[in-house]
Amino acid sequence: MVEWRTESYHPVVHLPEEYEVRDFTTGDYMPSKYEYDIGRYDELRPGMYSTELFSGTRFLHIGIDIGGPVGTPCMAFEEGEISHFGYNAADGDYGYVIITKHDIEGTTVWALYGHLNSESISGKEAGQKISKGEVICWMGDKHENGGWDPHLHFQLSLIEPETHDMPGVVSPEDRNQALRDYPDPRLVLGPIY
Repeated sequence: MVEWRTESYHPVVHLPEEYEVRDFTTGDYMPSKYEYDIGRYDELRPGMYSTELFSGTRFLHIGIDIGGPVGTPCMAFEEGEISHFGYNAADGDYGYVIITKHDIEGTTVWALYGHLNSESISGKEAGQKISKGEVICWMGDKHENGGWDPHLHFQLSLIEPETHDMPGVVSPEDRNQALRDYPDPRLVLGPIY
C-alpha cells in the first residue's frame, strides 16, 4: 500500500483561485467559460470519445484533466526520473506525452502527463533525473495534442508502462481493476475538487 503524502507534493499546474470543475457525465462538452478547468477522475463521459481509437466502449475517465492555455507549464509533483516519452499519433490520443517514475515511500509510482506540445519531449532521455517542482512539459495545441482543447491529462499508475502510453479511459466493466491500477490523482494533486 502506498503511503501518500498529499500535502507535501508540488502542484503539477499552478491553478488560479477561480476555475470550473466540469461535469462531463451530462454529455455537455462545450468549452469552459473559465481560463482553467478540471475534468474529474472516475467519471463516465458518454459520447466524448468518438474516434476509432476508443471503439465506443471506453468512456470511463481514469485520470484528471486540467484545462488551461496553450503553453501552460506543467511541473513534476515529486523528484524522480523520466521513464518514457514520445508521440501517440492516433486521432483522440495523447499526442505528445511524458511518463515520470517516482519512489513514494518504497513503492514505485508512474505519472503520465498527456496532451503536451512537441517541445515537451525535446532533449528528454529515459532515466533523466527530475526535481520536485521542475517544469517538465507544457500543454499543447490541438494540432499536436491528439485534437483536444488544450489541457493536461494527469494520471497515476502502479503498473509499469511498457511504452509512452497508458489507457486514460477504460470500459465501465473494467472500472474496479482500473481504479486499483490507476489511483486517484488527487492523492498527489490535493483536493482540487
